Amino acid sequence: MNALKGVWLSIAAYLILSIIKLCAGYLLGSEALLADGWNNASDIVASVAVLIGMRISLKPPDLNHPYGHSRAETVSSLFASFVMFAIGIQVLFHTATVLINGTVSSPPLTSAWVALLGMLVMGSVYLFNSRLAKKTGSHGLMAAAKDNLSDALVSLGAFVGIIGAQFNMHWLDPLTGFIVGLIICKTAYDIFKDSSLMLTDGFDKEKLNDIEATIQEIEGVETLVDIKARMAGNKIIVDAVVEVAPYLNIKEGHSITDEIEAQLEKEHDIRNAIIHVEPGKETI
Repeated sequence: MNALKGVWLSIAAYLILSIIKLCAGYLLGSEALLADGWNNASDIVASVAVLIGMRISLKPPDLNHPYGHSRAETVSSLFASFVMFAIGIQVLFHTATVLINGTVSSPPLTSAWVALLGMLVMGSVYLFNSRLAKKTGSHGLMAAAKDNLSDALVSLGAFVGIIGAQFNMHWLDPLTGFIVGLIICKTAYDIFKDSSLMLTDGFDKEKLNDIEATIQEIEGVETLVDIKARMAGNKIIVDAVVEVAPYLNIKEGHSITDEIEAQLEKEHDIRNAIIHVEPGKETI
């Protein structure tokens, strides 16, 4: 439940900043600040979707979901990526139109301080959420923290663009807005990529290699015949087949599987492992 506090903090920060930036962007005529505001607005939807997914994922297993509801968090992240894509494309189209038409944009210096405020706020939220994510082991909150960091960088870019406009580089403000649109789309793509990989039972190869090494080091394991891993929300599920000495009895073989499960939990925080034991080749 502690991880939910970080998501609520993100939603509150995004709501306040989006209102301030959108109002200031329209009143002060800053394309970069408007793009930054729309970015924060899209993050409200994304964060709410993640919040709903995290709450559903906490539900216990039932008749229709014997493995639990962990993937609800992943589905909500996928939905959030679509929303961010739509807003990112809208920002790109608008700022590209301003650049092509050559519209002069010279927002007052006040808008730069609004962007700087946004950078400081989101930077602070990122630090809080990243620490909380490491403490709770929440992958969903860590993804939200990375989004917080990208938002802080977006606000920094808006600040630079607005400052540049003060030195008669009027094209810099809408250009920065266009770059912000690209960042929104890139963040949406990264979320979409990670969510799609998890929903299609994809798994990081390097992490799988580390899990293999842990199993092979267990005393009594002669051969690791096969291993598969997948994600269910923030939980790792492992299926492995190992060969042990053929003369072992059932109790001895079971002790080896218990040791494998204990080491996987200790070293990789894996609490869902199905280990199948097969007899190895007899030596003459």
